[in-house]
Amino acid sequence: MMGAWIMGAWATFRFYQELNDFLPRGQRYRDIVCQCARAATTKHMIEALGVPHTEVELILVNGESVGFDRMLEDGDRVAVYPTFEALDVTPLVRLREAPLRQSRFIADAHLGGLARFLRLAGFDTLYDNNFHDAEIEAIAAREHRIVLTRDRDLLKRRTITHGCYVRALKAEQQLAEIIERLDLRRSAKPFSLCLQCNAPLHPVPKAEIEDFLPPSVREHQQRFSTCEVCHGIFWEGSHWRRMAVLLAKLGITV
Repeated sequence: MMGAWIMGAWATFRFYQELNDFLPRGQRYRDIVCQCARAATTKHMIEALGVPHTEVELILVNGESVGFDRMLEDGDRVAVYPTFEALDVTPLVRLREAPLRQSRFIADAHLGGLARFLRLAGFDTLYDNNFHDAEIEAIAAREHRIVLTRDRDLLKRRTITHGCYVRALKAEQQLAEIIERLDLRRSAKPFSLCLQCNAPLHPVPKAEIEDFLPPSVREHQQRFSTCEVCHGIFWEGSHWRRMAVLLAKLGITV
């Protein structure tokens, strides 16, 4: 009996830089010659080979920049590139209507630590341990957020256009990875968001909140801010200093 996969054109694929991390070892950093499904598009085959479309910034077919909807033809040579950091390829890229580098995120259930660190750096980051994949997909599309995940299948969902597969395992390393990959240093606004609520922090006069402060804080601290959602009170204590050191290591000025 014939299967659902109806064979079509033969094409040669080559993936560059970190996109190779998604491939089996035997296919990394080399040409991959494969027969495509009939009427397969570049997006279809790139994801069939294991690479989420959200990780791709530029596709060249036979040397010409194309979109995800380009139908593959016999003999096509397909070069697939990740996000470029130092080279402006804006005139070539046709894959998305909006730029990839936006500063609003939604993190999946496994990245709670990263979400808190991104908020620390001032980046609007939604996180809820109870988010399901379909909910993340819907929120990302509705609010134009970048999806952060270690789940490749989540990034392959049809309506997710902006996303990052997070490679590092520890939260501090994950923060460094995202800051570097998306070139976020200049847009960081440290200590401007509540780590718990993701809501903006606002300066508050000491006189308005000093009755709620511990005696040692009331004596030694003069600058305070508060969250408009949870009404927490924050000051530049030992935790603030540790977090400032962490951000400084990443090149983020407090």
